[in-house]
Amino acid sequence: MKIDLKQISIRDLTIGYEDNDEEGVYGYNGKLDIRPPYQRNFIYPEKQRNAVIDTVSKGFPLNVMYWATREDGTFEVIDGQQRIISICMYVNGDYSVNDLAFHNLATDKQKQILDYPLTVYFCTGTDSEKLEWFKTINIAGEKLEQQELRNAVYSGPWVTSAKRYFSKINGVAYNLGGDYLDGSANRQHYLETVIKWISEGKIESYMSENQHSTNAEPLWNYFKDVISWIEKYFKNKKIMKGIDWGLYYNKYKDKTFDPTSIDTKTKELILDDEITKKKGIYPYLITGEEKHLSLRSFTDSQKLKAHQIQGGKCKICNEPFDISQMEADHIEAWSSGGKTIIENCQMLCTKDHKLLKNK
Repeated sequence: MKIDLKQISIRDLTIGYEDNDEEGVYGYNGKLDIRPPYQRNFIYPEKQRNAVIDTVSKGFPLNVMYWATREDGTFEVIDGQQRIISICMYVNGDYSVNDLAFHNLATDKQKQILDYPLTVYFCTGTDSEKLEWFKTINIAGEKLEQQELRNAVYSGPWVTSAKRYFSKINGVAYNLGGDYLDGSANRQHYLETVIKWISEGKIESYMSENQHSTNAEPLWNYFKDVISWIEKYFKNKKIMKGIDWGLYYNKYKDKTFDPTSIDTKTKELILDDEITKKKGIYPYLITGEEKHLSLRSFTDSQKLKAHQIQGGKCKICNEPFDISQMEADHIEAWSSGGKTIIENCQMLCTKDHKLLKNK
């Protein structure tokens, strides 16, 4: 990769600045693609955004930026998007710093900012070289999410289309299923989750297969089907966020559930102190597997007391064992109403405990 070091003034950078959302963000008189397909959306919070302007206003140096040179003579940002947009938005009058917008500044202060020289490395190389560099550069201290990197590797019309559905704050995916999804749409968590669901965890394979598709409508339709299935049977939104709903939909979508029975059982389980993971209630009701509930386990003090009561002997084989060679077991199971109390605790040797659990 060939690299040339140059200085670009903020005046030249901001000429022709326009933000067309998913259609692209441009500056430098239309010659700079500030948000190529593989770049993430603007994520700087107010504090970091204002810090960029404060640095420029005081004449302090900003970190170097990297622009890639295209075959047609235009450029795209490899590193520096967040700082560039912060600058362009300020000069464009989109926000103020310390209650002063750019147009409120004295003429000499405006000139000082516009004349500020940005240090830019212009890089010429193959697409794979540019993408690899993008993956390894630490962009203003913000760690890239895995899905942001995948969007880079599999950039194309499909990623652009998918981001319209799943990557916007208060976008259509958020409005439809925000109650059920963890993370941030802006940081690609929604997109990553839904691809994981539809692909059964084979995210890279799915993106590779669809990279050159013209749109991501099948993914969006799948997401709508999942949400419709959730809302048909499961009503308590307080314990629904972050469940891998799509994976359960894939396996159980043809099974019929009774919404009234599900709702009654859900309310009972929420009040059950034996359940330490309330978010596991719906997975349990769907699959019948108690592992989703993270039922309470006996404390070390309870185990020690039970071991002493039993004289250090296994309750089944009646042989003596050190407590480290034994497991605590519920005499009466949770499903039968058993509680995690000392009266319901029995200590078994490892062998008998395993045999009992495998029955």
